[in-house]
Parts: sequence; structure tokens; C-alpha cells
Amino acid sequence: MTDHADKFTHSFTASELGTRRALHEIVSRIRKFGVADNQVDDVEIALAEVVNNVVEHAYADMAPGSISIRGEVDKHALRLQITDHGHPLPEGRLPTGLPASIAGPRAELPEGGFGWYIIRTFARDIHYLRKNGRNQLQLTFDLIPPAD
Repeated sequence: MTDHADKFTHSFTASELGTRRALHEIVSRIRKFGVADNQVDDVEIALAEVVNNVVEHAYADMAPGSISIRGEVDKHALRLQITDHGHPLPEGRLPTGLPASIAGPRAELPEGGFGWYIIRTFARDIHYLRKNGRNQLQLTFDLIPPAD
């Protein structure tokens, strides 16, 4: 990893296939910047949750739109800005991200409800802004530089 920031931008159509391809491309770029594999794995999990939320919820009842991801990596942090033109988050703010209850019989466990908990577990800082018909979500992940 270098002292200066490495940057990238990736745009794609909000779909299952678009998401898979984008995650593969973005993860490959982050690895090339020298981010440790275990940290890349955490980022991939959180980013997959965010992008799947955009596909399933922001663009619900709409034609698939675009998602743009801008990234910046330096030796201390990875910052990702995810932008879409879908529906805003409910009440215009981030969900609390409390884990779904896993009490009760296995057959009755919820299928979802873990996404924002996972995102908040891996990202140090999360900001949401709705501006000019666009959702902008900024995630910051702390990076531990490799030992010399």
C-alpha cells in the first residue's frame, strides 16, 4: 500500500448479474491496491449487502437503474461511496442495524434482517444523504497496513 490514495469508479446496472460482476471487479481492484485478504473479505461482505439492498429495495417497483461506486484507498482506510437514483431509505435515514432475533425454532428463523447489522459490524463509519433524487451512501473501513 502506498502513502497516496488510489481511486477507482465503477458503474453498473442494478441487477443480480450486474451486482456479481461489479463485486468481482471492485474486489479485484482493492486487492491490487495491497489491501490484506481478510480485510477485502470484510469489505466484500458489507458491500454485497449494500448493493443487494439497492437492487431489492431502492429500485423496487422501478426499472433497474444504475449504481455507481467510487472508491479511495490509502494506507489507513478504504472509503466507498455508493450512489443510485432509486427510492430513498425509509424516513430518510439509515436503519439501526440491530441483529434479527434468532430465538425460537430453526424453521421460524427470519430469512433476512441481518444486512444492516453486518454492514455496521464491518464499516467504521457510515453516512447517508439523499440529494437531487440520488441516494449517496458513504462507507469507511479502517485498514491495518501490512507489517514491514
